[in-house]
Amino acid sequence: MATLTIRIPDAHRDRLAAIAAQRGLSLNKLMEELSVRVLAEHDTEMRFRMRVARGKVARGLKLLDELDRHHVQKS
Repeated sequence: MATLTIRIPDAHRDRLAAIAAQRGLSLNKLMEELSVRVLAEHDTEMRFRMRVARGKVARGLKLLDELDRHHVQKS
């Protein structure tokens, strides 16, 4: 496991420590969980971009239109 030193404003560190305490976590564990979330979001975006590059624009727009119509009907 690697050690990472970051510099953030004291106020940010204090707020993150408070969030960690509220969740019953160490600050280290909170930062690990946040990094996992960022990595998952990045991976999801990359998969989406790869699918877009391989996809058909007209089909994608049609699906978005169908989603819009479905959402409007439920509202």
